Amino acid sequence: MSYPDQPEPAGALSTITDERVETSTGDGDHDRFAHYVVRNKLTEAMVEGTPLQALCGKVWVPSRDPKKYPVCPECKEIYDGIPPGEGDDSDA
Repeated sequence: MSYPDQPEPAGALSTITDERVETSTGDGDHDRFAHYVVRNKLTEAMVEGTPLQALCGKVWVPSRDPKKYPVCPECKEIYDGIPPGEGDDSDA
């Protein structure tokens, strides 16, 4: 048994899980597109400033009008591959 004040015994193994969410604020290619996300999470993210993950994998805090940008080609390709009726929760 180990206690918080004492070091782990020699040979003890532990796992460290990195659960950081990295947001993008740079001028990368993903920042030049409107992305598809789960619709019911978009408003909450814009109001509360919480990060979202787009279909293409980009994680960011939405703050701009997506209508001013072209749709992300990766998001569009993934969205177009979703069978009808299963993609009703995604929106740009």
